[in-house]
Amino acid sequence: MVKKHNRIYIIATLLAFVLLLTACGGNEEEKDKDQENNNAENHEGNTDSEGEATERTLTDAMGNEVTIPAEPKRVIASYLEDYLVALGITPVAQWSVSDGASIQDYLQDSLEGVPTIPHDLPYEAVTSFEPDLIIMDSASMVEGNKYDQYKKIAPTYVVGTEQNNDWREELVTIGEVFGKKDKAEQILADYEQKASDAKEKIKSAIGDESAAAIWLVNDTFYVVSESLSSGDVMYNDLGLTTPNVVSEISANTTSNWSEISLEKLAELDADHIFLINSDKGNGAKMLEDPIWQNIPAVKNDNIYEFESTSSWLYTGPVANGQMIDDMLNSLVK
Repeated sequence: MVKKHNRIYIIATLLAFVLLLTACGGNEEEKDKDQENNNAENHEGNTDSEGEATERTLTDAMGNEVTIPAEPKRVIASYLEDYLVALGITPVAQWSVSDGASIQDYLQDSLEGVPTIPHDLPYEAVTSFEPDLIIMDSASMVEGNKYDQYKKIAPTYVVGTEQNNDWREELVTIGEVFGKKDKAEQILADYEQKASDAKEKIKSAIGDESAAAIWLVNDTFYVVSESLSSGDVMYNDLGLTTPNVVSEISANTTSNWSEISLEKLAELDADHIFLINSDKGNGAKMLEDPIWQNIPAVKNDNIYEFESTSSWLYTGPVANGQMIDDMLNSLVK
């Protein structure tokens, strides 16, 4: 449970009580270079005789040919705001649930003042923002005849086919849509360097000690998958050791976060725990349970608590970079 898009329902519940010469006779090498240039222009963005950007036609993940405006100004890319922010693009509306009560708080330094739009993107709400480009995260968001409805409002581009698309590929794809592929690739290069540096520092600080990310919401514990969301950052990017229970649960789920029973929680031998506490302020009674108290990380006071408004429940270049900072500050003394 709690897939990438399904997670929003839990958050909503919380607030309810919580993305390069042709000339006649020219030699073959020149022709090849010319063709390469033409292909690059068609891919990254066409220009007119005066060098001004013009609209382009790209094929999205669903095989749709989408005409992208030369310079999109009113973009709706619900739940892909992380990628837009990283690329320096401000959407005309931002994702929300519970009538705007819940938003991606960790992005608000860049999105403050941007109006909200319901996560399920009602046609009327989308139309009201008069978008010139709509970007959808996955095919599931345009099931049935939804795609046809959205493309009547504005050109609609679907980034991926899965609910959990690889965030790196997603960033490059969105960069291509906006003619910012080079910037996207630089963002990735910077991220890889940051992760590599952090990995070395963390390894020096805690060696092979294990760590887990646990989300407490409505008196229920969830554990992050070892290959998705913050788990991808922890175990793949930073090389933290995965507790056996986390590996076991991850092998049987496709969700970012999976409920962990008290029985399995009792087997969690994590040396460090990153706790995303959505019950803070509501008692968080489960943190008093003897089973929780007997986890090695808890007994050794290696608990690092974060608000549900932090980036830990999300993914993308901004969110992942913030999580790396959090882990460095927590583990490297």
